[in-house]
Amino acid sequence: MSWGTELWDQFDSLDKHTQWGIDFLERYAKFVKERIEIEQNYAKQLRNLVKKYCPKRSSKDEEPRFTSCVAFFNILNELNDYAGQREVVAEEMAHRVYGELMRYAHDLKTERKMHLQEGRKAQQYLDMCWKQMDNSKRKFERECREAEKAQQSYERLDNDTNATKADVEKAKQQLNLRTHMADENKNEYAAQLQNFNGEQHKHFYVVIPQIYKQLQEMDERRTVKLSECYRGFADSERKVIPIISKCLEGMILAAKSVDERRDSQMVVDSFKSGFEPPGDCPFEDYSQHIYRTISDGTISASKQESGKVDAKTTVGKAKGKLWLFGKKPKGPALEDFSHLPPEQRRKKLQQRIDELNRELQKESDQKEALNKMKDVYEKNPQMGDPGSLQPKLAETMNNIDRLRMEIHKNEAWLSEVEGKTGGRGDRRHSSDINHLVTQGRESPEGSYTDDANQEVRGPPEQHGHHNEFDDEFEDDDPLPAIGHCKAIYPFDGHNEGTLAMKEGEVLYIIEEDKGDGWTRARRQNGEEGYVPTSYIDVTLEKNSKGS
Repeated sequence: MSWGTELWDQFDSLDKHTQWGIDFLERYAKFVKERIEIEQNYAKQLRNLVKKYCPKRSSKDEEPRFTSCVAFFNILNELNDYAGQREVVAEEMAHRVYGELMRYAHDLKTERKMHLQEGRKAQQYLDMCWKQMDNSKRKFERECREAEKAQQSYERLDNDTNATKADVEKAKQQLNLRTHMADENKNEYAAQLQNFNGEQHKHFYVVIPQIYKQLQEMDERRTVKLSECYRGFADSERKVIPIISKCLEGMILAAKSVDERRDSQMVVDSFKSGFEPPGDCPFEDYSQHIYRTISDGTISASKQESGKVDAKTTVGKAKGKLWLFGKKPKGPALEDFSHLPPEQRRKKLQQRIDELNRELQKESDQKEALNKMKDVYEKNPQMGDPGSLQPKLAETMNNIDRLRMEIHKNEAWLSEVEGKTGGRGDRRHSSDINHLVTQGRESPEGSYTDDANQEVRGPPEQHGHHNEFDDEFEDDDPLPAIGHCKAIYPFDGHNEGTLAMKEGEVLYIIEEDKGDGWTRARRQNGEEGYVPTSYIDVTLEKNSKGS
């Protein structure tokens, strides 16, 4: 089947068909381009999504690595790889399909234009031959009519008896002339007709079939190119399927790696304080204080009315300041981690000791290497000066001494924590409470509160040997009690102006906490002083009397 033999008279139709083929090729190229843009945008959005939900690693203290979190981070990594494969698909389509289509479409337009121009030239040449043959035919026809008229005129004069001999001879000459010219035009017409028939045969059996064959081959190559691009379009996707499958398998493995038991254990390891639960509260008998003198009751009542505070508010405030049952202190991190609960402090100290041991091992290895190098230099002076290594050796020794001191200091803190944790009974001892603060922040100089600004404070300052504080204690008329309190934890009270107390001891409240974390209290024997508000359970009673 050939276009040259089957479609010899469909030049215009073939012109339209080849143009449609190129338009279709360009339309498919536009489709591929839009698909590439979709893939690129999809990959970009996936990468932005991964970046948005990836963990921030700016802080040194990383969050606990729960298995569910690790699995999610692994899924994000796999999704990022998946986005990379979408970019590979877009690049492959752009290079193998879209770029090839655009180059081929340009070459196709040039080739089609050339073939159509050849066909039009052949048709124009055939039309020119036709016009030459038609002109010679018309001229021959005209000369034949003129020769026929000359013959009729000659016969009429020859039969006319009245015509002169000269007229007859003239008519005869005219007839011979016209007959000669008709014969020449006849020969010319025959030659032109033969030439046209030859050119026409050549046109429809040689030239046009050759041009149409080239157009047919061009159109078939276009169809084959489309088929190859279709295949390349699919291959671009199929090549990345194995890698995408690995990404999906990685996501499934990440999902299978989630271990709820391990996460629960990590919660325990991360937040376990090491404190023991509090024991039972003992019964407190306040009936022994109900026998008061009327005068004392009147005075204390009047003074209490002037300074009474809502008991529930005060008690709630005091209990809210206890670290064991409330929030952790907000102070800055301390070198010995005493701001942390015992269990967390022990872990942090152990981690620091391990890091220091690794650094010590590194410095020891460096020292050994420097000593070996020094020995080599001493045996072979031409290789180097042994004295040049002395500064580095001295620096390494200083680092080793410093690291050993740091390790010793941290091991002492660790031994303290382990000793306190192992020897704790049902209720916390005074050493447990004092252990919660670092040296220089021990009670009574500081008590933990929810307010970071009040976290490190001491009792009211003593201005000289004789001040308002001394006057209050030296006054013959003691302050009336506005309530009572029970010591939750023991307090040593070594500092001047403070009052020592034992766990469970009951004291009178003679002055409330002014916001500095200290409450003024009095024993039954009349001894007064300040105690940490966070160490006591306060109860303000309207009918409580002074001693």
